[in-house]
Amino acid sequence: MKTKADFSDLMTRVISAVVMLIVAGFAIWQGGEAFKALLIVAASLMGWEISRIHDGRMKIAVVSGIIVGFCTFLTFFPLGFSPPIILGTQILVALLMSETHRTSKVTVFLTVLIVIFATTALGNFRQDLGLILTLWLLLCVIASDIGGYFAGKIFGGPKLWVRISPKKTWSGTLGGWVLAAGVGVLFVIFTAQPVLLIVVSVLAAIAAQIGDLVESAIKRRAGVKDSSNLIPGHGGLLDRFDGVLGVCLIVFLAGVLGYL
Repeated sequence: MKTKADFSDLMTRVISAVVMLIVAGFAIWQGGEAFKALLIVAASLMGWEISRIHDGRMKIAVVSGIIVGFCTFLTFFPLGFSPPIILGTQILVALLMSETHRTSKVTVFLTVLIVIFATTALGNFRQDLGLILTLWLLLCVIASDIGGYFAGKIFGGPKLWVRISPKKTWSGTLGGWVLAAGVGVLFVIFTAQPVLLIVVSVLAAIAAQIGDLVESAIKRRAGVKDSSNLIPGHGGLLDRFDGVLGVCLIVFLAGVLGYL
Protein backbone atom coordinates (compact mmCIF):
# COMPACT_ATOMS: atom_id res chain seq x y z
CA MET A 1 0.00 0.00 0.00
CA LYS A 2 1.31 3.45 -0.93
CA THR A 3 2.31 5.62 2.03
CA LYS A 4 0.52 8.95 2.33
CA ALA A 5 2.70 11.91 1.34
CA ASP A 6 4.16 13.65 4.40
CA PHE A 7 4.22 17.45 4.18
CA SER A 8 4.68 18.07 7.91
CA ASP A 9 7.84 20.11 7.32
CA LEU A 10 6.38 22.17 4.49
CA MET A 11 5.41 25.28 6.47
CA THR A 12 8.85 25.59 8.08
CA ARG A 13 10.50 25.13 4.71
CA VAL A 14 8.26 27.75 3.11
CA ILE A 15 8.90 30.39 5.82
CA SER A 16 12.66 29.85 5.62
CA ALA A 17 12.51 29.96 1.82
CA VAL A 18 10.61 33.26 1.86
CA VAL A 19 13.20 34.86 4.15
CA MET A 20 16.03 33.59 1.95
CA LEU A 21 14.30 34.83 -1.20
CA ILE A 22 13.85 38.32 0.27
CA VAL A 23 17.51 38.62 1.30
CA ALA A 24 18.94 36.98 -1.81
CA GLY A 25 16.42 38.66 -4.11
CA PHE A 26 17.43 42.13 -2.92
CA ALA A 27 21.14 41.36 -3.39
CA ILE A 28 20.58 39.83 -6.84
CA TRP A 29 18.47 42.81 -7.90
CA GLN A 30 21.15 45.24 -6.73
CA GLY A 31 23.97 43.22 -8.26
CA GLY A 32 27.48 44.61 -7.99
CA GLU A 33 29.07 44.78 -4.56
CA ALA A 34 25.84 43.94 -2.70
CA PHE A 35 25.55 40.57 -4.45
CA LYS A 36 29.26 39.87 -4.13
CA ALA A 37 29.10 40.63 -0.40
CA LEU A 38 26.27 38.13 0.01
CA LEU A 39 28.26 35.50 -1.87
CA ILE A 40 31.34 36.12 0.29
CA VAL A 41 29.26 35.61 3.43
CA ALA A 42 27.67 32.48 1.95
CA ALA A 43 31.08 31.08 1.00
CA SER A 44 32.36 31.73 4.53
CA LEU A 45 29.43 29.89 6.10
CA MET A 46 29.78 26.97 3.69
CA GLY A 47 33.49 26.82 4.46
CA TRP A 48 32.59 26.63 8.14
CA GLU A 49 30.13 23.83 7.42
CA ILE A 50 32.64 21.84 5.37
CA SER A 51 35.16 21.98 8.19
CA ARG A 52 32.56 21.29 10.87
CA ILE A 53 31.25 18.06 9.34
CA HIS A 54 34.73 16.70 8.65
CA ASP A 55 36.48 17.57 11.89
CA GLY A 56 34.27 18.96 14.63
CA ARG A 57 36.78 21.35 16.24
CA MET A 58 34.95 24.67 16.43
CA LYS A 59 38.06 26.86 16.21
CA ILE A 60 39.24 25.06 13.08
CA ALA A 61 35.78 25.43 11.54
CA VAL A 62 35.61 29.17 12.26
CA VAL A 63 39.09 29.79 10.86
CA SER A 64 38.24 27.69 7.80
CA GLY A 65 35.12 29.76 7.17
CA ILE A 66 37.04 33.01 7.40
CA ILE A 67 39.73 31.72 5.03
CA VAL A 68 37.21 30.53 2.43
CA GLY A 69 35.44 33.88 2.63
CA PHE A 70 38.72 35.73 2.15
CA CYS A 71 39.63 33.61 -0.88
CA THR A 72 36.25 34.43 -2.41
CA PHE A 73 36.73 38.10 -1.59
CA LEU A 74 40.14 38.01 -3.28
CA THR A 75 38.60 36.77 -6.51
CA PHE A 76 36.04 39.58 -6.58
CA PHE A 77 38.46 42.23 -5.32
CA PRO A 78 41.99 41.13 -6.38
CA LEU A 79 43.87 43.91 -4.52
CA GLY A 80 46.29 44.17 -7.43
CA PHE A 81 47.16 40.47 -7.59
CA SER A 82 47.09 38.71 -10.96
CA PRO A 83 44.60 35.86 -11.64
CA PRO A 84 47.33 33.14 -11.66
CA ILE A 85 48.57 34.27 -8.24
CA ILE A 86 45.03 34.32 -6.85
CA LEU A 87 44.30 30.85 -8.25
CA GLY A 88 47.56 29.51 -6.85
CA THR A 89 46.76 31.03 -3.47
CA GLN A 90 43.30 29.44 -3.44
CA ILE A 91 44.67 26.01 -4.30
CA LEU A 92 47.39 26.34 -1.66
CA VAL A 93 44.87 27.48 0.96
CA ALA A 94 42.54 24.56 0.16
CA LEU A 95 45.48 22.17 0.43
CA LEU A 96 46.57 23.60 3.79
CA MET A 97 42.99 23.50 5.07
CA SER A 98 42.65 19.84 4.10
CA GLU A 99 45.86 19.00 5.95
CA THR A 100 44.52 20.50 9.18
CA HIS A 101 41.53 18.16 9.19
CA ARG A 102 41.56 14.73 10.75
CA THR A 103 39.60 12.90 8.04
CA SER A 104 38.51 13.17 4.39
CA LYS A 105 41.39 15.43 3.40
CA VAL A 106 40.77 15.03 -0.34
CA THR A 107 37.06 15.76 0.11
CA VAL A 108 37.79 18.90 2.11
CA PHE A 109 40.31 20.08 -0.50
CA LEU A 110 37.94 19.59 -3.45
CA THR A 111 34.84 20.92 -1.70
CA VAL A 112 36.58 24.10 -0.58
CA LEU A 113 37.71 24.79 -4.16
CA ILE A 114 34.22 24.06 -5.51
CA VAL A 115 32.68 26.54 -3.06
CA ILE A 116 35.18 29.26 -3.99
CA PHE A 117 34.98 28.69 -7.75
CA ALA A 118 31.19 28.29 -7.86
CA THR A 119 30.34 31.34 -5.75
CA THR A 120 32.68 33.58 -7.70
CA ALA A 121 31.32 32.16 -10.97
CA LEU A 122 27.80 33.15 -9.89
CA GLY A 123 28.95 36.67 -9.05
CA ASN A 124 30.66 37.02 -12.41
CA PHE A 125 27.62 35.54 -14.17
CA ARG A 126 25.43 38.27 -12.65
CA GLN A 127 27.93 40.95 -13.61
CA ASP A 128 28.56 39.77 -17.19
CA LEU A 129 25.21 38.32 -18.30
CA GLY A 130 22.82 40.47 -16.32
CA LEU A 131 19.83 40.17 -14.03
CA ILE A 132 17.46 38.26 -16.32
CA LEU A 133 19.74 35.30 -17.00
CA THR A 134 20.86 35.21 -13.36
CA LEU A 135 17.23 34.95 -12.26
CA TRP A 136 16.69 32.23 -14.89
CA LEU A 137 19.68 30.24 -13.62
CA LEU A 138 18.63 30.40 -9.98
CA LEU A 139 14.96 29.74 -10.75
CA CYS A 140 15.97 26.58 -12.64
CA VAL A 141 17.71 25.34 -9.50
CA ILE A 142 14.72 26.28 -7.33
CA ALA A 143 12.33 24.62 -9.80
CA SER A 144 14.45 21.48 -9.80
CA ASP A 145 14.26 21.36 -6.01
CA ILE A 146 10.53 22.16 -5.75
CA GLY A 147 9.58 19.82 -8.59
CA GLY A 148 11.67 17.07 -7.07
CA TYR A 149 10.19 17.61 -3.60
CA PHE A 150 6.53 17.51 -4.63
CA ALA A 151 6.80 14.86 -7.36
CA GLY A 152 8.80 12.63 -5.03
CA LYS A 153 6.33 13.08 -2.17
CA ILE A 154 3.23 12.59 -4.33
CA PHE A 155 4.29 9.87 -6.77
CA GLY A 156 7.09 8.10 -4.87
CA GLY A 157 8.23 5.03 -6.77
CA PRO A 158 11.70 3.61 -7.47
CA LYS A 159 14.61 5.22 -5.64
CA LEU A 160 17.24 7.11 -7.59
CA TRP A 161 20.32 6.09 -5.60
CA VAL A 162 19.54 4.56 -2.23
CA ARG A 163 23.15 4.22 -1.16
CA ILE A 164 23.75 7.97 -1.51
CA SER A 165 20.35 9.54 -0.88
CA PRO A 166 17.64 7.14 0.37
CA LYS A 167 14.73 9.58 -0.09
CA LYS A 168 15.34 10.66 -3.69
CA THR A 169 13.19 9.02 -6.33
CA TRP A 170 13.13 8.88 -10.10
CA SER A 171 9.74 10.59 -10.06
CA GLY A 172 11.26 13.48 -8.10
CA THR A 173 14.15 13.70 -10.53
CA LEU A 174 11.82 13.87 -13.52
CA GLY A 175 9.57 16.33 -11.71
CA GLY A 176 12.54 18.63 -11.26
CA TRP A 177 13.37 18.43 -14.95
CA VAL A 178 9.79 19.21 -15.97
CA LEU A 179 9.47 22.24 -13.69
CA ALA A 180 12.87 23.58 -14.79
CA ALA A 181 11.77 23.20 -18.42
CA GLY A 182 8.67 25.20 -17.47
CA VAL A 183 10.93 27.98 -16.19
CA GLY A 184 12.73 27.94 -19.53
CA VAL A 185 9.41 28.20 -21.40
CA LEU A 186 8.37 31.23 -19.34
CA PHE A 187 11.66 33.02 -20.00
CA VAL A 188 11.43 32.26 -23.72
CA ILE A 189 7.92 33.69 -23.84
CA PHE A 190 8.32 36.74 -21.59
CA THR A 191 11.98 37.75 -22.05
CA ALA A 192 12.50 36.84 -25.73
CA GLN A 193 15.24 34.30 -25.01
CA PRO A 194 16.07 31.67 -27.67
CA VAL A 195 14.06 28.42 -27.59
CA LEU A 196 17.28 26.55 -26.85
CA LEU A 197 17.00 27.95 -23.31
CA ILE A 198 14.33 25.33 -22.56
CA VAL A 199 16.84 22.53 -23.20
CA VAL A 200 19.53 24.37 -21.25
CA SER A 201 17.06 24.72 -18.36
CA VAL A 202 16.77 20.94 -18.13
CA LEU A 203 20.56 20.64 -18.25
CA ALA A 204 20.77 23.19 -15.42
CA ALA A 205 18.34 21.05 -13.41
CA ILE A 206 20.49 17.97 -14.04
CA ALA A 207 23.61 19.84 -12.89
CA ALA A 208 21.74 21.00 -9.78
CA GLN A 209 20.66 17.44 -8.99
CA ILE A 210 24.21 16.18 -9.44
CA GLY A 211 25.38 18.84 -6.98
CA ASP A 212 22.69 17.65 -4.56
CA LEU A 213 23.79 14.02 -4.89
CA VAL A 214 27.46 14.89 -4.41
CA GLU A 215 26.66 16.81 -1.23
CA SER A 216 24.52 13.90 -0.01
CA ALA A 217 27.46 11.55 -0.60
CA ILE A 218 29.78 13.85 1.35
CA LYS A 219 27.38 13.99 4.30
CA ARG A 220 26.83 10.24 4.25
CA ARG A 221 30.57 9.62 4.32
CA ALA A 222 30.93 12.11 7.18
CA GLY A 223 28.05 10.47 9.06
CA VAL A 224 25.83 13.56 9.32
CA LYS A 225 22.25 14.23 8.20
CA ASP A 226 22.59 17.99 7.59
CA SER A 227 25.62 20.20 7.01
CA SER A 228 24.37 22.42 9.89
CA ASN A 229 21.10 23.77 11.31
CA LEU A 230 21.47 27.35 10.11
CA ILE A 231 18.24 27.29 8.06
CA PRO A 232 15.12 25.87 9.78
CA GLY A 233 13.55 23.15 7.67
CA HIS A 234 16.43 23.09 5.23
CA GLY A 235 19.53 22.27 7.29
CA GLY A 236 22.62 24.23 6.35
CA LEU A 237 23.71 26.43 3.47
CA LEU A 238 25.38 23.49 1.77
CA ASP A 239 22.08 21.59 1.98
CA ARG A 240 20.22 24.50 0.44
CA PHE A 241 22.79 25.64 -2.14
CA ASP A 242 24.32 22.34 -3.24
CA GLY A 243 22.29 22.56 -6.45
CA VAL A 244 23.47 26.13 -7.06
CA LEU A 245 27.06 24.99 -6.53
CA GLY A 246 26.55 22.20 -9.07
CA VAL A 247 25.20 24.56 -11.72
CA CYS A 248 27.74 27.31 -11.01
CA LEU A 249 30.65 24.88 -11.18
CA ILE A 250 29.52 24.14 -14.75
CA VAL A 251 29.32 27.90 -15.35
CA PHE A 252 32.87 28.25 -13.99
CA LEU A 253 34.18 25.48 -16.25
CA ALA A 254 32.35 26.98 -19.24
CA GLY A 255 34.03 30.31 -18.51
CA VAL A 256 37.45 28.67 -18.28
CA LEU A 257 36.87 26.94 -21.61
CA GLY A 258 35.73 30.20 -23.21
CA TYR A 259 32.04 29.41 -23.68
CA LEU A 260 30.85 32.28 -21.48
